[in-house]
Amino acid sequence: MDFNVKKLASGAGLFFTRAVQFTEEKLGQAEKTELDAHFENLMSRADCTKNWTEKIYRQTEVLLQPNPSARIEEFLYEKLDRKAPSRITNGELLGQYMQDAAKEFGPGTPYGSTLIQVGECERRLGAAEREFLQTSAISFLTPLRNFLEGDWKTISKERRLLENLRLDLDACKTRLKKARLAEAKAAMAPDFQETRPRNYVLSASASALWSEEVEKAEHELRVAQTEFDRQAEVTRLLLEGISSTHVNHLRCLHEFVEAQAAYYKQCHFHMQELQKELGRLPNAFALNSTHSMAAAGSAAEGISSPVETDTLKIEEVQAPATGTRKAKVLYDYDAADSSELSLLADE
Repeated sequence: MDFNVKKLASGAGLFFTRAVQFTEEKLGQAEKTELDAHFENLMSRADCTKNWTEKIYRQTEVLLQPNPSARIEEFLYEKLDRKAPSRITNGELLGQYMQDAAKEFGPGTPYGSTLIQVGECERRLGAAEREFLQTSAISFLTPLRNFLEGDWKTISKERRLLENLRLDLDACKTRLKKARLAEAKAAMAPDFQETRPRNYVLSASASALWSEEVEKAEHELRVAQTEFDRQAEVTRLLLEGISSTHVNHLRCLHEFVEAQAAYYKQCHFHMQELQKELGRLPNAFALNSTHSMAAAGSAAEGISSPVETDTLKIEEVQAPATGTRKAKVLYDYDAADSSELSLLADE
């Protein structure tokens, strides 16, 4: 129990000393040990790498899974160390709906047979998308996440430790400076005209006391300098490893591009095959267009077509008993000249 209390008190004192040093540095009342330019460049490069890697990772997640709810679900499963359930893609779901609709409309009808072909193509596109998502997650997203959650956390931890040791080093420098000033002041002859008792201490005794303080402060400074230098070397090696991280991410980027190109190539192939299949199916639009063109040609030659014989002629419409005729306007119409009427829908 005593050990824990002493350890807690020591930790609290160390934290207070660092806080005082940090505050005095911000106020310009204490000197700060500056790192060399190469080290500063390494830290700036590391921060830049972390920031842009995080943005690329987040946006790639949005690209591969636009649904935020699905992303949150996958994140929770990952944190719980459980495998996320297999989720059907939108293309596969659309293809299933089209094929189910074809069964209801009749697979032998032009619309039903076309739905079957398009639905099968959509299912293939959905399967290709699922494969692309899995490949991209393994080859691109996982390395980026490993850097952010692994290497970068280690770098951040060592940098915080380096900053704490730097504060301890500067605090030791401040104590040594104050001890030397006090030693120099004590070496001077005491002022016996001063009425305060603390000025009546013998000069030799005070000088010896402050000499011990100076030696103690110098020893603490040497220890702090050694620890700071060792930690600076460890941190520098980790920061220089960012170059290897760039090489690794470059390889992953190439793999992501290859997976994306293969995915779009598959989609293009499936769409071309679908167009060929649709070209071989009977097209109701083509039949209707052929029938309309035949009817127009027959009318131009003065030959009555089946459509014309079945059409109700205006002469066959009998007038109401009142002697007037009524009609309902289907659409708005603006009169082109004085011989026409401007009408509104439903008049």
